[in-house]
Amino acid sequence: MNKQGNSDDNVLSIGALREGFVLDHIRAGKAMRIYRDLKLDKLDCTVAIIKNASSHLMGRKDIIKVACPIDYLDLDVLGFIDHNITVNVIQEGRIIEKRSLHLPARIVNVIACKNPRCITSIEQGLDQVFLLTDEATETYRCRYCETKYSGKKNK
Repeated sequence: MNKQGNSDDNVLSIGALREGFVLDHIRAGKAMRIYRDLKLDKLDCTVAIIKNASSHLMGRKDIIKVACPIDYLDLDVLGFIDHNITVNVIQEGRIIEKRSLHLPARIVNVIACKNPRCITSIEQGLDQVFLLTDEATETYRCRYCETKYSGKKNK
């Protein structure tokens, strides 16, 4: 116990969510990237980001709580970023569903083709479309020129 009579365990309590969703099991330090990539800053709802929370499974993890309908969440983008994240759907203060993520077969306007000869480099309004070509290695290729996406999703 410290001088204030509180436990020395640095425990932060975030209020319960009545309606919305919780993104759990996010790798420590990745919550802000997910916040940006899912465009959560554009939503007119409450978002709580918990960084470096203790986890028996992961050691440390991040958590994002969002007080808005699950329909606002792009599960394909989230699955591309990290398909090991758990999505908990909350209604009336209780978890009513746990959704598992998977690698999406197709992603649009999430990553950009780096090939300077690709049509997407020339045609300004063309969508950046990548297709999952090898699930085992999590390889995505440009739909137009087949250039392999070489960025690091989870690192």
